[in-house]
Amino acid sequence: MKTNYSMIAGYPRAFMMPVRGYTGLFLLLGLSFFFVGCSRHAAGDALDPEAARNAMVLDPDFDIELVAAEPLVMAPVAMIFDEYGRMWVTEMDGFMPDTLGTGEDLPVGRIVQLTDTDGDGQTDKRTVFLDSLVMPRALCLIGGGLLVAEPPNLWFYEIENDRPVARTLVDSAYAEGGNVEHQPNGLFRALDNWIYSAKSDWRYRRLPDGTWRKDKTHFRGQWGISQDDWGRLYYNDNSSNVSGDYFPPGQGTGNPDQRRVAGYGEAIVGDKRVYPIHPTPGVNRGYMDGILDSAGHLTNFTAACGPLFYRGGLMTGLNVFVAEPAANLIKWNILDTAGYRTTGKQAYADKEFLASRDERFRPVNLYNGPDGSIYILDMYRGIIQHSTYLTPYLKKEIAARGLELPLGMGRIYRVFPKTADPQPAKMPQHTAGLVSALGNENGWIRDKAQQLLVDRQAVDAASALRTVLRSDRYTPIHRVHALWTLEGLNRLTLDDVQVLLEHPLWQVRAQALAAMPSLASTVAPARLVAILDQTLSRRDTLLAPHAALAAAALIPNLPDGSMEKIMQWAAAFEMNPAVSDALISGMAGREPFVMRTMRDTATVLYRHLAVVMEERGKRATQAQQASLAERFPTGSALFQATCQPCHGADGQGVPAIAPPLAGSAWVTGNKDRLMALVLYGLTGPVDVAGHTYVAPEVSGEMPGIAHHPTMEDEALAELLSYIRVAWGNRASVTVLPEELRTMRSRFHNRTAPFTQEELYRLFGKE
Repeated sequence: MKTNYSMIAGYPRAFMMPVRGYTGLFLLLGLSFFFVGCSRHAAGDALDPEAARNAMVLDPDFDIELVAAEPLVMAPVAMIFDEYGRMWVTEMDGFMPDTLGTGEDLPVGRIVQLTDTDGDGQTDKRTVFLDSLVMPRALCLIGGGLLVAEPPNLWFYEIENDRPVARTLVDSAYAEGGNVEHQPNGLFRALDNWIYSAKSDWRYRRLPDGTWRKDKTHFRGQWGISQDDWGRLYYNDNSSNVSGDYFPPGQGTGNPDQRRVAGYGEAIVGDKRVYPIHPTPGVNRGYMDGILDSAGHLTNFTAACGPLFYRGGLMTGLNVFVAEPAANLIKWNILDTAGYRTTGKQAYADKEFLASRDERFRPVNLYNGPDGSIYILDMYRGIIQHSTYLTPYLKKEIAARGLELPLGMGRIYRVFPKTADPQPAKMPQHTAGLVSALGNENGWIRDKAQQLLVDRQAVDAASALRTVLRSDRYTPIHRVHALWTLEGLNRLTLDDVQVLLEHPLWQVRAQALAAMPSLASTVAPARLVAILDQTLSRRDTLLAPHAALAAAALIPNLPDGSMEKIMQWAAAFEMNPAVSDALISGMAGREPFVMRTMRDTATVLYRHLAVVMEERGKRATQAQQASLAERFPTGSALFQATCQPCHGADGQGVPAIAPPLAGSAWVTGNKDRLMALVLYGLTGPVDVAGHTYVAPEVSGEMPGIAHHPTMEDEALAELLSYIRVAWGNRASVTVLPEELRTMRSRFHNRTAPFTQEELYRLFGKE
């Protein structure tokens, strides 16, 4: 790899260190099980980039090339390309300097630019754009500036001559609470011109006047987020393969008491098996039965992250790649569609797309590139588990293998088919060229063209965009990008939408329906409802959910008399979960009226409305929660930082991660049982309020915190006392610090989590 050291700006700590004999510190974000591996290389060995490449086994139809390595890049966790082909990389060099996390609050993170000055596919210039950041985790180029997530804040930096000149606070609570493994990330610019994050239920949009809008959306994933050509989002959590949405990302969120909307958060690929090519005994709970097979290989995803829907134009079909740094591999999944539903399977029965024998190969994020390649961010470090959940078992592994030091390594690779010849791609600078690029076979180029037109507010493009939108000479995808570019320019009209509502491809008609709510400020909502009625009256089961979602977004602005038409739709599709849930998402506050008009209480619509009403009854008022926070300030803050990312701010649990705490006998019942569960964790199925939660409905394991180095019993006792009376819970007995110390003494040698049966046997079911 060529490196012009005179061009490297801002040398960080631990900058240049000898390769042999050092052990690389490793990070992965957002995961519950983490890995320190074992391979044929002796403990202490860290491989140079060439040796690391030789330790990889890749699908024989593909090639892999090194794009950047230390000292050009260190601890990369997120990346974005600009229109000139430069990579902007987030470096989180401060994660877990040791097993205690000492120094994580130091300002050692950076945003850097990596440039390939001669077009050979390898970067040779490093420029530090921002430094002195504390644990930066995401970035997004938009509006001539850069969004940067530096917990808890989301900042927008204006850029002039490639330098930051001013910054604006977009959100002071973007990544508030939680630890580094459970905070929002991604900042993904989607087809609909909004920015979405993983591990978050908020989305953001920069308005033409430079202000920002923040709206609710569906909670999605854990680390990494991607989209397909129709703008549907894909994500996962640490123990799942691929999850995603059937419908547009910005819809179906209007009812705060509706916890589940059909078509969102769906399991796309359920197969969780992984096939590492070397023993991997160092997962955080590798001592537990079933985590490793008889040969010591990880059996199922435990650190899944960075899902990428490939859109580079060099492969055929629908392909999603998922990184698994715990097993040093990247998985290839092949998707299929049946109507609006998407399913998939692993590309291979017993092997991986890419796997390495190098324990430090830690792919943490995957990206589409302007050249059509898949880009891999490899943090190349040793420690991967945050101290919050670090088990004594893994601490011993780290100590025995000398995996704490040094810091400051990282690699970026690109992968592409052997039949391809990926070339540098720079975006056209003129409006006409950008409109044409909206139809490029590479989805990255299409997205960037749309973003540049919107960022520049290139209203002079409106005529050319309408030419694309209205002519059958252009591909369906080209016409869809023209639609959303007009929307982003605030130039979309009802005529534009109606043109695509006549398109023969139902997916294009669905995009027109998705864009319709953005016209609510310029077109009478009743007029829009009349158009939606034309779709729903056809009983088109493919488009009905899309029309219902669009209608739901309009319901709050409709006069009461218009509800009659909504009720007709509800009755027509009362057994259809997707349409029923879509309409319910717009019925906030009107559910009792709707239920009174229904005679059949066995319909899907009625039953789902009843669930919403039940959830509303559970919801504690903000005043009640504020009062509890004043009564238990330490416990409330600790809940927000440690428990809320999995169990939710309302205690109702987060889908696919954890069950409810509100109304749970595990919380309000025997406090000895609660203390044991929280200290040492719980694995396997768990019964809560008459329902058995089992993976993939939840993650299947709650890690304990008995061995957290800084968790004091006084603080933990207040946390447990807080949750026993929060969200309508009515436990009368608080938890005392001395009781926790007694419980620790009783199980002082324990490292394995409890099962439900064990806890019942030890403490009873009351």
